Amino acid sequence: MSVTVGKERLIALTGATGFLGRRLAPALAARGWKVRALCRGAPPGEGWEGAAPEWVVGDLADGKALGRLVDGAAVTIHAAGLVKARDRAGFFAVNKDGAANLARASAGRVILISSLAAREPSLSAHAASKRAGEDVMREILAERLTILRPPAVYGPGDRETLGLFQLVASSPVLPTPAAPTARLALAYVDDVVAEICAAAEARLGGGLYAMGGARPGGYGWEEIMSAAATAVGRAPVRVPLPLALISAAGAAADVAAKLSGQPMIFCAGKAREVRHRDWSVGADELAPWAAATTRTGLEAGFAQTVAWYRARGWL
Repeated sequence: MSVTVGKERLIALTGATGFLGRRLAPALAARGWKVRALCRGAPPGEGWEGAAPEWVVGDLADGKALGRLVDGAAVTIHAAGLVKARDRAGFFAVNKDGAANLARASAGRVILISSLAAREPSLSAHAASKRAGEDVMREILAERLTILRPPAVYGPGDRETLGLFQLVASSPVLPTPAAPTARLALAYVDDVVAEICAAAEARLGGGLYAMGGARPGGYGWEEIMSAAATAVGRAPVRVPLPLALISAAGAAADVAAKLSGQPMIFCAGKAREVRHRDWSVGADELAPWAAATTRTGLEAGFAQTVAWYRARGWL
C-alpha cells in the first residue's frame, strides 16, 4: 500500500550511514515518513531496502547543509556521533559542537540519540562528550528536545560486537570480566529503532529517557558470554579476566593509537566503561511508549546477529 507523504511527515536524520542509521532510515520510511538524511561524502546507493533517503551532502560543521537538512522537517533525529577519536577534543568537536550546530539550525522537534554512557561522564572522553552534547542541545532547544539514551546496541551490521563472536568462534578459551555483580543492559538494534520511531510519533515535548532492551535490569558478564557461545555453536572454556588487566589493555591501546595515529574504540576510557558495574536501567528511566515496542531477548538477538554475519561471510 502506498503512503502519501505530506510536508508534515518530513523527518531529518543524521547518522543515517552508521550501524543504527542504516536500520532506522528504512523503518521510518515504512511508517510513512519522508526521510532526508545528511551524509559526508557520496551518498551510499545500496542497503536501503527500497527506501533510500533524500540526501544532503555535508557534515555537522556545515551550517548551510544543516539548514537544507532540516528545512520543513517536523522532526529531526540526531543519531550521528563519534565512538572513537584521537583525543578528547576530537570527541567534543562532533558530539558537542556538532550537536550545537544542528540544534541552532532546527526549528521543529529534535530527538537526540545519546548514550547510556552520558550518565557517567567522568569515565571517558566519549561519555563526557555525549553528556556535553545533551546539555548544549537542551540549552538551545529546551522543551523541543527529547533525549534517548540507548545502552550497548548490537545486531545485524554491527562491526563492534562482531569481535566478540569472532573470539568465541576461534578461541578455546573465552576471557570473562571478573565482575560477578556487574549489570549491563543490552539492546537489539531493531528494538532500539522501534522505540525511536515511537518517539517520533509521540509528539511529546522534552524529556530524557533511557532504553533498557529486553531486560532493563541488565545481564551479568557470565550470561552474556554464555549466550554468545550458544549463538556461535561452540563451548569455549570461560576464564576470569581480572579487571586490572582490562585497565592495562586500555592503557596499551592508547599507546598503540598514539603511535599509529589511528583512533581505536577500545582505549583507557572504554576500559573504565567496561569496568563500571552498573549499566542497568530503572523502570522510572524508561519512556512512556517503551512498553509498546518490541523486546528481543539476548539469546534470540545474538542468534539473529550471528546468522546475519554468517550469511554475509563476516563470521
